[in-house]
Amino acid sequence: MKPLLLTALAALSLAACDASTPPPQAAAPAPATTDVTPDDFKMPTAEGCAGDVARYRAIMDNDLSMGHVAKSVYNQIEKEIGEADSQCAAGHEAQARATIVASRKRHGYPADL
Repeated sequence: MKPLLLTALAALSLAACDASTPPPQAAAPAPATTDVTPDDFKMPTAEGCAGDVARYRAIMDNDLSMGHVAKSVYNQIEKEIGEADSQCAAGHEAQARATIVASRKRHGYPADL
């Protein structure tokens, strides 16, 4: 009977020890540098594919500064914007716009240009 009593006491003391230790908490996300779009933010007004590229880039820069997009996602989108910018500069307007639309859809941004 004594071994059973010792086992019960050991289990009870371990349970009490675990109950007093709070579970580990996840680290809080880093705060954004700002939580609203700055008052001086101006959406680019250029026309054609150059305007589409400039507006998407402005949106992404703003979202990054507010912490609405992870840096890794921003970097991927910036590569896609760069591809569209090159297509536009080469005179491939439709292709550049299609690249922007595809990127916006892929990353959950409205795609109506």
